[in-house]
Amino acid sequence: MISGNDWVVHHKPQHDFYNHLGSHIKERHVLPGFYHDTLGEENRESAFKEIRRFIRQRFSEPLQTVDVSQAHIHSASRIEADELATPLSPFSPRGAFWAAYRWLMKLGANWSEGLKIGKETGYDSGSTLDYVYRNTPQGTNKFGVLVDKNYLNAIGWRGIRQRKVNIGKAIKLAMEKLRAANKPVHVLDIASGHGRYVLDALTAEQMPDSVRLRDYSPINVEAGRKLIEERQLQDIVSFDQVNAYDRNNYQNLQPRPTLGIVSGLHELFADNDLIMNSLNGFGDAIETGGYLIYTGQPWHPQLELIARCLTSHKEGSPDWVMRRRSQQEMDQLVENAGFEKIHQWIDEDGIFTVSLAVKK
Repeated sequence: MISGNDWVVHHKPQHDFYNHLGSHIKERHVLPGFYHDTLGEENRESAFKEIRRFIRQRFSEPLQTVDVSQAHIHSASRIEADELATPLSPFSPRGAFWAAYRWLMKLGANWSEGLKIGKETGYDSGSTLDYVYRNTPQGTNKFGVLVDKNYLNAIGWRGIRQRKVNIGKAIKLAMEKLRAANKPVHVLDIASGHGRYVLDALTAEQMPDSVRLRDYSPINVEAGRKLIEERQLQDIVSFDQVNAYDRNNYQNLQPRPTLGIVSGLHELFADNDLIMNSLNGFGDAIETGGYLIYTGQPWHPQLELIARCLTSHKEGSPDWVMRRRSQQEMDQLVENAGFEKIHQWIDEDGIFTVSLAVKK
């Protein structure tokens, strides 16, 4: 509903919003003579009449959902990612701007510990995330500490730390449900980084029967094992170097996992067929009544900064270009692997989601 004579707000953003709605079931009504208080105008019944009709029509029909599981092939987010992966001319204003930004980040790595770790291991690496989790600015001098503090306070890293908190909440809820059903709690995390976000969630009151951490990076595995030893958790926690995208690596696990965790991994890879290898692996490994914790990233305000300036730890992919997945897309992929979503958490900026699903 758009008021035709509204002089308080601009019309164009309202029409742009409508034009970009993804649903094929949508209507737009411009109401001539209506001012800013659309539903408070004298002739508001004409607006309510259309609203009432539209809502009743929707509830009289079966729910229609769009299959977005192939969004990595054709979707707005695919187009967006392709554009971000396209090099800019160094002579264009944007190309020059991002070139200068990259130079400043490389320069800052001489003083800022966070920028140094990102430069050496990749800004999407387990080492970088572990540094972000610890959230203690470090540098070679006071200036470096100041730069590092600004780096750690970036909106994306704040969201990552809240995601860690939300994963802890999800682990707690899943463990409570498993205990209530008299089931053991055997945890399998397939891309743990250094494992800090899982280990920090373990308390004397919230201790699983076993925890199996995995990562493909030997650097992460070594750091994770050291962290396990420091906390004297060797009796229940193990850490192995394993490829999360090989479905064979989920077969015949003993003890059989009842709680799977995948955090921050799928966001790094655009291909849905690839991540289905890991989700189907979870589906193979976790029996009915078990749980899966998974993360998503439907939006990020720094996508171009990440693509133009931040390096990735992935082999053969030096630039960190992310394809956003809508929550609907991520949930459908999880459902296709045999799980049903039951709960979700999200940070206050709406960047990172944490979801809990039960194996059907």
